[in-house]
Amino acid sequence: MTHDVDRVPLQEVRDLLRPGEVLPFSVLDTHERLLLSAGQRLVNEAQFEALIDRGAWAERALVAAERVARALASNGDAAVEAAVLLPSLFDGWERLLWQFDKISRGLASSLLPGSVVPTFWKSLQAQVDADPDVALFFCLRQEDHRFALYAQHHAIHCAVVTLLATRLLAWSAARQDAMGCAALTMNLAMLELQALMAEQSDPPTKRQIERIRAHPEAAVALLTQAGITDPEWLSTVLQHHEHPKGGGYPQGLTEVSDAAHLLRLADVYMAKVSPRALRAPLAPVMAMRQLFQQNPGDPLAMAMIKAIGVHPPGALVTLQSGEVAVVIRRPASGTHPIVATLSNTQGHPVAHTHRRDTAEAGYDIHGPLADAKLYPRVLPDRVFGWIAG
Repeated sequence: MTHDVDRVPLQEVRDLLRPGEVLPFSVLDTHERLLLSAGQRLVNEAQFEALIDRGAWAERALVAAERVARALASNGDAAVEAAVLLPSLFDGWERLLWQFDKISRGLASSLLPGSVVPTFWKSLQAQVDADPDVALFFCLRQEDHRFALYAQHHAIHCAVVTLLATRLLAWSAARQDAMGCAALTMNLAMLELQALMAEQSDPPTKRQIERIRAHPEAAVALLTQAGITDPEWLSTVLQHHEHPKGGGYPQGLTEVSDAAHLLRLADVYMAKVSPRALRAPLAPVMAMRQLFQQNPGDPLAMAMIKAIGVHPPGALVTLQSGEVAVVIRRPASGTHPIVATLSNTQGHPVAHTHRRDTAEAGYDIHGPLADAKLYPRVLPDRVFGWIAG
């Protein structure tokens, strides 16, 4: 454990951090959980303020080393200003994450009105509309293991996949909005518990199980207190752990709304494909297979499978050519996505990337990558190219 004397509060290193520049060191929260990795970019001032709100800090030794390096560069003739890049679509997802972090914690503490959620939901919809495949890529490629933000990531990801499914189902705009807001707020009463459980090695304690089973009703109470009266939004949150065959919670219902059932499917799917500290994520194709097997003939499950794809953007796959690739574009029809290669034909990682149409002979998908640890990070601008934000 790092002692307080070894921690430098983030506000004390403001002179070393500018929006658009990469971070020279990692930033952690008060529990020593990762918030931003060294090499990530600080996207804007609002993100910096959100980090301070979480008590963010950096290691004193790394801060000192960075100050020495800058002093040496400044005293010589070789000083080079870090490049400040134009905002990209990928930066937009980071901005949304930190906006939602502030919103979710504010709602959980009864410090914000519920009206902030529909406003944020509209921003999230616009981000998805800018490029739905990039949206799914960010849902699947969860590589930084920022467990302090697990609850916020999970809520946004569930909102994305339910949006795509409800559009395919041709639900009304009002129902899509209620669903999106429900996905964002379903776990409002257990934000910190989700972060804790994402990194704990022991099974849930009795007290944790009690809080888990009570969180739908607790979330509805928080939303009602915040001024939310939309009946579909509230009922979807309340029922999102109920099961049509019974055995769910908190009420053990056997009749569950379509919205709540779809949200439960998204919740389970995203939990399976998300990493935990001691558990690797399940390959998307395997998670989809389980979703299909556990919900045979279910039109909502089939809509979600069709909307996301068996091999969705962000999934790591092997090709018949021997190459390892990441899916980047869903097909307009059929089951053969566009992928970007990460290796040569011998399966060895390489720096250059080629796009492959898996509908072409020799490039069809052989299966999911067996060991994703060989490719711990896939930068979106490498495989998509730069996309304006």
